[in-house]
Amino acid sequence: MKNMKIYMDVCSLNRPFDDQEQDRIYLETEAILAILSRCRKGEWTLTTSDAVDYELSRLTNIAKLEKIRSLCLTANEKIISTEETKTLARKYQAQGVKLMDSYHLALCETHGRDALLTTDDGFIRAAAKTELHTRVINPVLWLMEVTKNER
Repeated sequence: MKNMKIYMDVCSLNRPFDDQEQDRIYLETEAILAILSRCRKGEWTLTTSDAVDYELSRLTNIAKLEKIRSLCLTANEKIISTEETKTLARKYQAQGVKLMDSYHLALCETHGRDALLTTDDGFIRAAAKTELHTRVINPVLWLMEVTKNER
């Protein structure tokens, strides 16, 4: 399989530091950690962005922020917003995608990412109503799909 270019929004990056008592949170955490491990090995390319940096700058829990930033060090690429990105983000907002989600999505679309991984069901539903090249999907489902034929 080709080197997948993936992007995780802040919800996904935050998931390993959420309360792991709920089964869904635990499963999403395990999937995210497995994906990050593959990125560290060079099997997939993890991308971060200035939009991720902006969202992280708004976190008030410094201990959690440092942990999330350490996960971001796994990223092989960083993409930056352009006028094209901003225009596309406004288009997605008009189609019902929330502000920061629209920027993550526009960055992925303008920079040719294969998948945008999020644990936000509302974001996944909103993205499903737009015409995209980037797949917006839960990390558990994505990992199951891309590894289903592996031994």
